[in-house]
Amino acid sequence: MTATAAAQTPEAPFRPFETALDRDNSLSLLRSAIAGADDGELFLERRRSESLVLDDGRIRSAGYDAAEGFGLRAVRGDVAGYAHASELSESALKRAVGMARLAVGAGGGTLAAAPAGTNRHLYGDFDPIADASFAAKIETLRAIDDYLRALDKRVVQVTATLAASLQEVAILRPEGGLITDIRPMARISIAVIVERDGRRESGHYGGGGRIGLSGLMDPAHWQPVAHEALRVALVNLDAEPAPAGSFQVVLGPGWPGILLHEAVGHGLEGDFNRKKTSAFAGLMGQQVAARGVTVLDDGTLPDRRGSITVDDEGTPSERTVLIEDGVLVGYMQDRQNARLMGVAPTGNGRRESHAHAPMPRMTNTVMLAGQDNPEALVASMADGIWAVGFGGGQVDITSGKFVFSCTEAYRVRNGKVGAPVKGATLIGDGPTALKNVLGIGNDLALDPGIGNCGKAGQWVPVGVGQPSVLIQGLTVGGVA
Repeated sequence: MTATAAAQTPEAPFRPFETALDRDNSLSLLRSAIAGADDGELFLERRRSESLVLDDGRIRSAGYDAAEGFGLRAVRGDVAGYAHASELSESALKRAVGMARLAVGAGGGTLAAAPAGTNRHLYGDFDPIADASFAAKIETLRAIDDYLRALDKRVVQVTATLAASLQEVAILRPEGGLITDIRPMARISIAVIVERDGRRESGHYGGGGRIGLSGLMDPAHWQPVAHEALRVALVNLDAEPAPAGSFQVVLGPGWPGILLHEAVGHGLEGDFNRKKTSAFAGLMGQQVAARGVTVLDDGTLPDRRGSITVDDEGTPSERTVLIEDGVLVGYMQDRQNARLMGVAPTGNGRRESHAHAPMPRMTNTVMLAGQDNPEALVASMADGIWAVGFGGGQVDITSGKFVFSCTEAYRVRNGKVGAPVKGATLIGDGPTALKNVLGIGNDLALDPGIGNCGKAGQWVPVGVGQPSVLIQGLTVGGVA
């Protein structure tokens, strides 16, 4: 099959002030909501998403969701009033004004300056849902299933997912400016279960970004994805129980950067540091990591999953250096926390939808490459773990303590890569792990485009990246 079958018809562009609301009246209501406040905005959104899942040769689910609405926010000091509705109407907006004004109180605030403008656009204005026909999507999923079963007789189950979404936003500022953005997203995901002699193991791979769906449906793209998912599953068939104890660990490039994201990234968001609940609070300008460690958050990478032309307050995204050569030099900021901390916003004010208020969030969080040969890092370990793939994890922001499960890892003895290990978890804390970095590879890679980040009940798409990294003394949970 090809992905050039007739596409679905895209919907008309999202123009709420032409179809549902009067712009002048909406601006008047916004200004009345934030009179005497420090900041605020009217955030309008239309979002559509589609997901198709084939499981064990059958379409398990095919879902389509559409929603629209607004969020009205008034900010005074460290308090924010927020009201939202799942309809775009003047009557709903009028009702929201009173709720938002509860945060303003007696007023007395000074309205913050408007976000800077930008002509930059990091992704195309297109509808990935309409990028290919529904029939072509189904045919692609079935082709993936057939392909994997033909590749290896040990394949007993295939789960394949195609997903696409389009978020269209309009941000009306009290100064009268209107900021708009169209944010496409597409993803393919393939999971495989293999069986040998009664033992079953799984492998998973996928990716995407702010791109069209048709490119992901091309066999030239999904066949390598299928091979990688199968490879991981077959590796795990030979995996031995993971050891337990303190080991040197080499983290592989790319997706293992999720450990950096969780263990370090959240601790560098402005709100946690303003409230002094982060392990990095009060350490600006101090050495918080080994020399050579440079970490940044970059929302300006074209087409990446975490990239945004503007954040959900209208601030253009930036390349924000957080740690430079081991020294803490910056935090990720939204407008409210930046103002309270006396610094500039960094374009990291993000929200899940119109029903959520913005807060400081990561975009694409990356550790830059070093000079070391990655093979030499692995070969330097007398007794260690080479962690190539990661699954889920948890982190405590205040202490920086984390626990991560490995989906692909190998035991290394005397510099030689041995058998794969199963059930390995990496346990440590972010600040200590950063200081215990012994080597940084020259093989920086970004993740394939699969990340979602949760914070305070909100989920947003993110990206991560890093080179191979050798860390001293991580605790590995496994079999004693």
